[in-house]
Amino acid sequence: MPQKSSRVARFGLFELDLSAGELRKRGVKLRLQGQPFQVLALLLERAGEVVTREELQQKLWPSDTFVDFDHSLNTAINKVREALGDSASSPRYVETLARRGYRFIAPVQADGPAAIPSDGDRAVTSASAPPPAASDSNASPVALHPELEVPIPRRAITRSLFALTQVMYLAFYLSALFLLRYVQEIGDSFRNPWGGTVLAGAVLVTAGVGIPLRLYLLSAVSFDYQRLGEKFRQMFPFILALDQLWAVAPFLLIEQIGLGAAFAVSAALLYLPFSERTLIRMAYLGTRR
Repeated sequence: MPQKSSRVARFGLFELDLSAGELRKRGVKLRLQGQPFQVLALLLERAGEVVTREELQQKLWPSDTFVDFDHSLNTAINKVREALGDSASSPRYVETLARRGYRFIAPVQADGPAAIPSDGDRAVTSASAPPPAASDSNASPVALHPELEVPIPRRAITRSLFALTQVMYLAFYLSALFLLRYVQEIGDSFRNPWGGTVLAGAVLVTAGVGIPLRLYLLSAVSFDYQRLGEKFRQMFPFILALDQLWAVAPFLLIEQIGLGAAFAVSAALLYLPFSERTLIRMAYLGTRR
């Protein structure tokens, strides 16, 4: 960090003011407080150097503090990256070194023209930070998802949309169970002696599996379970099969809503599991270590 005469460090479009306890982008104050702010300050102080997880624990989480350190540090790093528009897979500011710690890789300057003297000067290369845009010096760099190639939105938005999707599926399952008698009547109208029984049984089985699944996903995203991205990737084939099965449910209501509406709703439901996967990939990009 800067010497005592200077309490402001600048990097890219950002500046960290230790005296005011603020992170600003182009002069606009960003929301970053508490542990995430302290983590960023320590990384800036040691710019270009590897700051181990043990060092962060010793400096920011005293031994007499009873917390889940791994979860707290991961959350703090995620909030730092969210504030900077950074990503773990394609970092411009905070680099993750597996099983070791973190390193701030962008050039850092003190509250003056001279760069902060540190080993970071020799560690930072031109590839560590994007070059300034020649055509528009005021253009703000946009962090892109390394796989999806789209701007990375705020995690709160993606997590909220994912949670709402789980609530929607829960509503589907519960509605079908409460109206199971009508579901069986629809099955009986197929002129198959076993139609109603088979359809009602399918609803009971899939809803019985789907309800605990949706409750798990809803609670995991609500509590920001850091391994949700990994878990969801493992469960996705099963979730896809379950969601595709329920996607044909609107065709059972053709007499009430018409063929066109049933087709439109079904098409949207067929796409929904892929939307869930995309939301998870956006929200939990920075959780890989």
